Amino acid sequence: MAPGSFAEYTVVPARAAAPVASVKPEYVTVPVSGTTAYISLKELGGLSEGKKVLVTAAAGGTGQFAVQLAKKAKCHVIGTCSSDKKSAFLKSIGCDRPINYNAEHVGTVLKQEYPEGVDVVYESVGGAMFDLAVDALATKGRLIVIGFISGYQTPTGLAPVRAGTLPAKLLKKSASVQGFFLNHYRSEYQAAVEHLLQMCVDGDLVCEVDLGDLSAEGRFIGLESVFRAVDYMYMGKNTGKIVLELPHSVNSKL
Repeated sequence: MAPGSFAEYTVVPARAAAPVASVKPEYVTVPVSGTTAYISLKELGGLSEGKKVLVTAAAGGTGQFAVQLAKKAKCHVIGTCSSDKKSAFLKSIGCDRPINYNAEHVGTVLKQEYPEGVDVVYESVGGAMFDLAVDALATKGRLIVIGFISGYQTPTGLAPVRAGTLPAKLLKKSASVQGFFLNHYRSEYQAAVEHLLQMCVDGDLVCEVDLGDLSAEGRFIGLESVFRAVDYMYMGKNTGKIVLELPHSVNSKL
């Protein structure tokens, strides 16, 4: 992991690289998406058996890891997603209660099925989903903000939330909201990568990738397809981590 993106080649220090057993797209899911879920839940989540964990955008690149890691901690996992296909995927990786927000209202489901609230929220959507998640927190609940994709395309970059009442809501429940940015946990990073890669090799972790086969113009191949891939993500079409394939050149540029 190093600064820079959307390039065919980049030069990085050896300490920023990790060996892999073979070259396959599944390993691309680990360096950012996997480690974000692993380190944030380990350091901030306080997971233990029986806790209720809500994962928003649960069928996405990092959500899939949060679901699986919470299940491995013997938690009850709820995951939001946008389609029945994604709900099926979430069930396949152990999610106890997938919620397709295009078929059910997330807030209503949480109030009816989890009246005591949820203990941990892994939140990457922002906006209205953030508000619903705050309202769903249990006493001493923890909400971890790892992104806010609903606001990435707005003019201000941030979708509005009902922050005016946030202090009162947190105080009433002795709850907390904490941000997590991977770059601030570099000391934990290498060990997390190695641990997750080993889990992948051992078959203990599903690393779902979306190569774009179901997109309108087909698989994402070459740097010119970056724009399509990003749009595909913003439209909520992907299941798992979007991976773009770079055609193999005849002569290596290194």
